[in-house]
Amino acid sequence: MKAPPTPQKDGHRTNRDIRVPDVQLIDQDGQNRGVVASLEALQMAEEAGLDLVEIVPNANPPVCKILDYGKFRFTEQKKAAEARKKQKVVEVKEIKLRPGIDDHDYEVKMKAMKRFFDEGDKVKVTLRFRGREMAHQDLGYRLLTRVKEETTTIAKVELEPSMEGRQMIMVLAPR
Repeated sequence: MKAPPTPQKDGHRTNRDIRVPDVQLIDQDGQNRGVVASLEALQMAEEAGLDLVEIVPNANPPVCKILDYGKFRFTEQKKAAEARKKQKVVEVKEIKLRPGIDDHDYEVKMKAMKRFFDEGDKVKVTLRFRGREMAHQDLGYRLLTRVKEETTTIAKVELEPSMEGRQMIMVLAPR
């Protein structure tokens, strides 16, 4: 009969959860106290009315700090939220074209493509061939080359034009 595995707690270990004989201690004033017995460090934290929190568990011995754990968790959550807020998720927008596209329609698609690049998104240009258009793949290749040339200043080609079934596909990314 084996003992059930101890459940891993999310976050930092605190107070009596720290089960190592010695710790590298930083007190509430930020002063490095050196290597201290963990029971002594816990006693110092209780005298100060604060918590003993394991900051760097992988160090040898682990680094612990005397601080208010509630306030510490609150600031950690604020930092994580701020990091998530600054993160930009790059989306792949799709522009669908046809080999016989008219000039005005083409310009409208190019305007939309430029807007996507300004927002920092990638653009997947899909050129669909129907029926007998498959015999004129060179028209489609010329159209995608024209798109590539007109967007060289604002975008770079991530995937060169290639055929996938009845579609020719090219992926552009903003510079």
